[in-house]
Amino acid sequence: MKVIDILNRPHKPFASFELLPPLKGSDIQKLYSSIEPLMEFNPPFLNITAHRREVVFREVQDGRYEREMVTKRPGTVAIAAAIMKRFNTEVVPHLICGGATASEIEDTLLDLRFLDIDNVMALRGDPAPGQRFFEPTPGGYSHSSSLVEQISGMNRGEYLEKGIADATPTNFCIGVAGYPQKHCEATNMEEDIANLKRKVDAGADYIVTQMFFDNQAFFSFVDRCRLAGISVPIIPGIKPISTLRQLEILPKTFAISLPSDLVKEVRACKDNKAVREVGIEWATAQCSELLAKGEQAIHFYTMDKSDNIREIIKRSF
Repeated sequence: MKVIDILNRPHKPFASFELLPPLKGSDIQKLYSSIEPLMEFNPPFLNITAHRREVVFREVQDGRYEREMVTKRPGTVAIAAAIMKRFNTEVVPHLICGGATASEIEDTLLDLRFLDIDNVMALRGDPAPGQRFFEPTPGGYSHSSSLVEQISGMNRGEYLEKGIADATPTNFCIGVAGYPQKHCEATNMEEDIANLKRKVDAGADYIVTQMFFDNQAFFSFVDRCRLAGISVPIIPGIKPISTLRQLEILPKTFAISLPSDLVKEVRACKDNKAVREVGIEWATAQCSELLAKGEQAIHFYTMDKSDNIREIIKRSF
């Protein structure tokens, strides 16, 4: 079932979860073990992140270094298929512009279609390690709106190769990302909302937000979207703080700000066990308010940790 159909049908509030593919060489059972505790909440879909290949330099015998492209996590398509086979839920593999040509993206979409996977999340992706700014792959895309256009075109039976006889349209539901505190590369919020509207106008069916820790940022973001003519569903994204170090990592990695009250509470903790409880309490309060305001779905960034997420859902849903 398409995510948009799940969102549009009458339902009780539900949680969805975002998962990381295991590192290369890991046992997929570790991923299954992180999913199994969450299945008691009957998530209607699970998201699987995508990761581009990275450049590494390996020393050769004469002391020189050779540049090599490596994949540190298995492909999203394979992981999505494995999860779909193991668990009775829809999967939403992420597609990213970074590191892929339009032709490679088309091949991935065809693989997903043949696996009966009808949901995708279209993202630009981060700059490659060592790059300050995002650089598109030759033959690829600079913006996720172009990726949405390609998927929407395939849904109309339009492929990169012109003139295919009796081309069968695909049937993908397309999710995109929204940023309650603005994408780090956008000049201002108005520009960021305009970029988001381009993705929706290109064919996006719904929006999942970046994590946020102040609900007012989300409510303001939704209001801005509606005023801009964006009418598709917007799902709030939540991640609980779990370690002291995340006070530094999360703002730098995701270009978000943390409320001063949350920072104060975390810094007063004696250890990460106490930090984890603060994170659970803060996220529980967020979820409770979101649900009280009428939100019907909340998306959790699990980072493949489930115990704190389970506790938040039990306390708030």
